[in-house]
Amino acid sequence: MSHSPIRKDKTCLNCRHVVEQKFCPNCGQENTDSRKTFHHLFIHFFEDLTHYENAFWRTIKNLLFKPSSLTKEYLSGKRLSYLAPVRLYIFISFITFLMIALFPDHDSEIVTLNKNHKTDTKEVPKNIFTGDINDLEPGDDFDKFTIEMDSVQKHAPEKDKINDFTYSNLKKIQYIKDHNTKEELIKKFTESFVHNIPKVLFIVMPFFAFFLWLFHNKKKWYYFDHGIFTLHYFSFLLLIYLILFLIRKLVGLFGVDSPLTFISDVTDFLGFVWMFYYFFPAHHRFYGETRWVSFVKSIVLLFINSFFILFLLILYAFYTFINLH
Repeated sequence: MSHSPIRKDKTCLNCRHVVEQKFCPNCGQENTDSRKTFHHLFIHFFEDLTHYENAFWRTIKNLLFKPSSLTKEYLSGKRLSYLAPVRLYIFISFITFLMIALFPDHDSEIVTLNKNHKTDTKEVPKNIFTGDINDLEPGDDFDKFTIEMDSVQKHAPEKDKINDFTYSNLKKIQYIKDHNTKEELIKKFTESFVHNIPKVLFIVMPFFAFFLWLFHNKKKWYYFDHGIFTLHYFSFLLLIYLILFLIRKLVGLFGVDSPLTFISDVTDFLGFVWMFYYFFPAHHRFYGETRWVSFVKSIVLLFINSFFILFLLILYAFYTFINLH
């Protein structure tokens, strides 16, 4: 808090409202001299920094080891002692995906198939007008497949043609295949997919909160309450993933054959177990239901959300692929 003397002028410099005491009752600005000494700037910076650090580490501690405590504290009105839920999520999300972008995983090897390797694929019918369209499956000879499909769309009867949406996507896939090698496709797809994961999470979270709203008392719990719970839960998931990611990268500095890789394996196991288990005590403590009711609801909610997230990721993967250049 500032220790600067109060201005003699009782007019607020920000909103021109009359200020009787130290802070403006209209906008909240402190009625002190706007010109500060270097000593004051240093003290003010130090006070803000220590206050933020205390709130930050207190927030992280509760987020990691006290499921639902942050949500309960926030909704009870204790908000200055912790980081705000939206700010917390944005901060953790930014750091997590920044680290992923700065330290990508290069451990995976791209395996190319031998062109001479024979596979048991169904041969494209020679007579495309009498053969079944379902027999035209894109296998190793995708170029031949698209040529056949072009002929079908131009010359075949209407009943044998595929819909415009499917045909358009096939042409996009052909274009992508013609202008990229397999290695380039994998690299571009991975980069694009990871880069846009934060957008997917922003889509998932409102639905996650909506499913919570469906399973709980509408009079006791507002959608806002479920939204705060969701923000804290997803912040926790991202934070655990960030910690595990950093541990893997640090251990990786000692080499793949280092005995320290055991530490990474153990932390990965414990981390993913904690990520899975965390939702159960968080749900029970926040909503205050009996253990069995809370457990059953948690299982159902995790199943519904997992199915929804999987469905969304499949759509997103397809969208990412057909929009590659």
